[in-house]
Amino acid sequence: MKIQVLGTGCPKCKKVFKNAEKAVEISGSNAEIVKVEDVNKIMDYGVMITPALAIEGDVKISGKVPSPEQIAGWINEKS
Repeated sequence: MKIQVLGTGCPKCKKVFKNAEKAVEISGSNAEIVKVEDVNKIMDYGVMITPALAIEGDVKISGKVPSPEQIAGWINEKS
């Protein structure tokens, strides 16, 4: 499973990445977390407001920082 953190590197984007790392621990998943910082690639996801988070290319949230528990729930839905 691949989790994409979409953002240009702002503090909120970094927080989403840290929360995704915690979520992977909570869920017991072996998901790979990748940063997508290229604005054109972010727009390819249909995202206009960062930070955003996608799981397997499916955007789950945009413009907000999800909690680790919320991300873990999405991971478990995909598993």
